[in-house]
Amino acid sequence: MEKRIVAILAHPDDAEFMCAGTLSLFRNRGWEVHIVTMTPGDKGSAVHTREEISRIRTGEARRSAQIIGATYHCVGLEDVYIIYDREAINRTTAVLRKIRPSIVITASPTDYMVDHETTARIVQTACFCCGIKNMEVDEAPFEPSPYLYYADAMDGKDKFGHAVAPSMYVDITGEMPVKEEMLKAHASQRDWLLEHHKVDEYILSMKHFAEVRGKEVNRKYAEGFRQHLGHGFQKGNVLAGILEENIIIK
Repeated sequence: MEKRIVAILAHPDDAEFMCAGTLSLFRNRGWEVHIVTMTPGDKGSAVHTREEISRIRTGEARRSAQIIGATYHCVGLEDVYIIYDREAINRTTAVLRKIRPSIVITASPTDYMVDHETTARIVQTACFCCGIKNMEVDEAPFEPSPYLYYADAMDGKDKFGHAVAPSMYVDITGEMPVKEEMLKAHASQRDWLLEHHKVDEYILSMKHFAEVRGKEVNRKYAEGFRQHLGHGFQKGNVLAGILEENIIIK
């Protein structure tokens, strides 16, 4: 197995909220780590133009990734216009074929925001298409298709407020300082909340949810995941085999 893992989430800072601790653990074990966002975060400002905030946020995402020695990529779609269509699938498949990961982490298929849910569908299809020769993608196909895992939904809830329970937890207690440093790299989003709410909700909300997941398995901080086990995907729980003592399955 190639020691290469990719996290593909919708927007800059999503990976930091949902799976940065786990990515840091992989990096500590000598894995090559890539962080991909579907958009540059082009709607994430009440002050800047789309072009300005896109440059700011992709720069922040790149600096965050560098903290763990990861490489940052952007698929180049638009906030709130992540559509499950031919272009999005081909672009995402092309990114995966360039990187050739063994493991992919993406957004929860059930979440509070359609961008996140659609990202999960696109990434599922892109993983399935990694080995399909006749795709309209220039990059060469590869097999086997990557192991696919879904990160937690935001706040661990679906759009109806119902709990979305993980099937496994990763103890990230030792990685929390790194996860916090990565999220702080997204200064444009943190400063906006500080200005409007007068408290550092950006960091506090991330730590609170990691603490909630941690308490569920008697750890200080944790991140939750579910594995895609549909036909055509690899079934072994490779995450558990690699992270070993950091994995808790209830």
